[in-house]
Amino acid sequence: MNEARERTLAWAYLSRVVEPPCAALAALVAQCGPVAAAQRVRRGEVADDLRTRTEARRHTDCAAEDLEVLARRGGRLITPDDHEWPVWAFAGFSAAREDKSKAEHHPPLVLWAVGPDNLTEVSQRAAAIVGTRACTAYGEQVTTDLVAGLVERDVAVISGAAFGIDGAAHRTALACDGVTVAVLAGGIDVPYPAGHSALLHRIGNSGVLVTEYPPGVRPARHRFLTRNRLVAALSGATVVVEAGLRSGAANTAGWARSLGRAVCAVPGPVTSAASAGCHELLRREGTVCVTRAAEIVEVMGRIGELADEPVRPTTALDGLSAVQQLVYEALPRRAARTSEEIAVAAGVPVGQVLAQLALLEIDGLLERHEGRWRLTRAGASS
Repeated sequence: MNEARERTLAWAYLSRVVEPPCAALAALVAQCGPVAAAQRVRRGEVADDLRTRTEARRHTDCAAEDLEVLARRGGRLITPDDHEWPVWAFAGFSAAREDKSKAEHHPPLVLWAVGPDNLTEVSQRAAAIVGTRACTAYGEQVTTDLVAGLVERDVAVISGAAFGIDGAAHRTALACDGVTVAVLAGGIDVPYPAGHSALLHRIGNSGVLVTEYPPGVRPARHRFLTRNRLVAALSGATVVVEAGLRSGAANTAGWARSLGRAVCAVPGPVTSAASAGCHELLRREGTVCVTRAAEIVEVMGRIGELADEPVRPTTALDGLSAVQQLVYEALPRRAARTSEEIAVAAGVPVGQVLAQLALLEIDGLLERHEGRWRLTRAGASS
């Protein structure tokens, strides 16, 4: 057996031997390499805490079979040995380990992936779009608009392939010929939810399906929560479109915050339970309110990629001086007044009033009729 094959088999074995993430196993691999680490785990020659965590699985070695399943699907095992390993994306875990609220603040040991896109390249310009499974029509529409705008700006879309907001994000990215990554909470060969089998197949053909779990592993609640840290880590910003007060999307936002990533939230109706989690996030310092794709890119894009100022409605009165405002507002809507009457109503000397009346007439807001002044149709509508 050549050295490369031996290392790959060792990585695959270690991927299954313990429930990820496991800092103790990662430390062992860093100390002696994957091959020696795998041998020591098999023999039980490890520290007590790691022996306890690996005891149930250390005699189960199906690495060759796992790699065969992956190969049949055209996939690859991405390890820290590979150029595709997203080093910069996972650097945040090292900086964030002092956060005691995250007991296992550690990157994955390996990644099982299917799809043509390079994960390192994708993660350099990507945004996570997450939200509730029970999304509203409003949430789905906002997701569609945001993702279409992100794809237009060459931003990859990362999500968890769940029903609701996640699915809408993936579908829109595919429909717009964009790049999308689905981070799974189970094995690469276990489509979940089953209703998204076709969607997952499409993502695997044109984007990337990625998971830290070996083939055959079924999704479970704790694995979804563990998965969320990878969704956040692979993205420059995590955008919560709709979420309840207690939700996986809020958990992903928490991971993004602890990893030093931007956290964005979309506001919704204050009466909507589906947006309650977003509103709670927006009350916290550091969360960015976003309503357009350009605002997301402004947060996570390159320096200088600023969102355009929204077009604000204007009226013919916007450019008036303070004195002109007084003179203009001294005229009733449907009646005419003399300059003297206007001066009294405005509290402005007649000499100044005459000068301002002339300017307002030039602007088309007033007109003179039989020695009296009145609003024009344009002026009245303003």
